[in-house]
Amino acid sequence: MKKNVSEQESDAAIEEWPVRPYSKSELARAYAPEIGERSALNRLSRWIRFNEALYSALQATGYRPTQQIFTSKQVGLIFEYLGRP
Repeated sequence: MKKNVSEQESDAAIEEWPVRPYSKSELARAYAPEIGERSALNRLSRWIRFNEALYSALQATGYRPTQQIFTSKQVGLIFEYLGRP
């Protein structure tokens, strides 16, 4: 069965951004490659903080705003709520 364009794009995003641990800066730069690292980190932090459902789900995994690495579980939640970069 042939996949439509949306399914093909989704498959490509999954291959490019698999669920695995990522540093906060790596993921932030992926979501905002056009801006500097500090600004990208601030933007990702705001997105997480203001998305109450995501923030709550992350806290249930033991997420702390000061941690430097997102676990695979946390990355999966971020991708679920924000989409893949």
